[in-house]
Amino acid sequence: MSSFRLWINYRMFTEAEPLEDVYDITIIGAGPVGMYALYYAGLRDVKAKILEGLDETGGGLKALYPEKYIYDVAGFPKILAKDLVRRFDEQARTYDGSIGLGQRVTDLKRRDDGIIEMTTSTGEQHFSKTVVICAGMGAFIPRKLSVPNLEELEGCGVYYFVKEPEKFKDKKVLIVGGGDSAVDHALLLEPLAKEINLIHRLDRFQAHEDSFLKLQDSSVNIYYPFWEIKTIHGEQWVERVEVVQTREGTEMSFDIDALVLNIGFLVNLKPLKEWGLELDKNSIKVDELMRTNIEGVFAAGDIVTHPGKIKLISTGTGEAAIAVNKAVNYIYPELSMKPGHSSHKKK
Repeated sequence: MSSFRLWINYRMFTEAEPLEDVYDITIIGAGPVGMYALYYAGLRDVKAKILEGLDETGGGLKALYPEKYIYDVAGFPKILAKDLVRRFDEQARTYDGSIGLGQRVTDLKRRDDGIIEMTTSTGEQHFSKTVVICAGMGAFIPRKLSVPNLEELEGCGVYYFVKEPEKFKDKKVLIVGGGDSAVDHALLLEPLAKEINLIHRLDRFQAHEDSFLKLQDSSVNIYYPFWEIKTIHGEQWVERVEVVQTREGTEMSFDIDALVLNIGFLVNLKPLKEWGLELDKNSIKVDELMRTNIEGVFAAGDIVTHPGKIKLISTGTGEAAIAVNKAVNYIYPELSMKPGHSSHKKK
């Protein structure tokens, strides 16, 4: 008997049917990993839903980098983030899972009867037998520089994300950072911008090796290490930026039309701590079965850490499958944690 039919029988024959609408699995976060978890829950024939704080699916890929190419997803040599999100969304809606947008989970607790109770930012309550947290890296709060005139020019030539590349056509752009976002934005804008300069304060780049090799072969002017912004100038719009090589004291000035700051994000882990989850630095600790320290609560994707952790979408979706399989086995011990191949599933 399938887990879905088991759930139906439970609802039909319990002597006192609960007032709460209890789901088998509730997934927190509708990024790629969360959306795949919802799809995989459908494959396992359980009652599942997603709660997402944003007003659209896709997580950081859609909210921050829709025009950025993704290079490390199986099956695609490269694919635009917005197109990848669309495919994840289509896949997640294959089954009857529910997607609740604008529902940021603010409180989570496991009751004495084993049901996990969640409260969202709208004041609504949700109930589930298990939870899979796929919250990416939490809230998208860009890290900012402590430089005079920066906040006054935000939105006036100072950017933290590149959502509309066409706005940078024929512009002089300065990009700050050495991670994937900075390098990918430089490569994305190179065919459009009049000139791109990139400065980085460290002695190495954190971006993917292939992306960095492409950057070196591009027309982007690269300045590293130890280069940082000293001052920003402009009245109604950013006009000029002075930078300094902090090791030698060398200074340069760039006349620019746009400044793109890609120096990382601040992670708000306060809610996770309040829920009682065990953390390691900025991540939730899980075991090889994606179990957290709270019974019935699992986690997957960039928000987790374990000895073999690699932060990729491809590994995150694998973790989601493990988490969902273990959650199903936790709810219905008579069902295998190791399902057959999807090609064996009856249509």
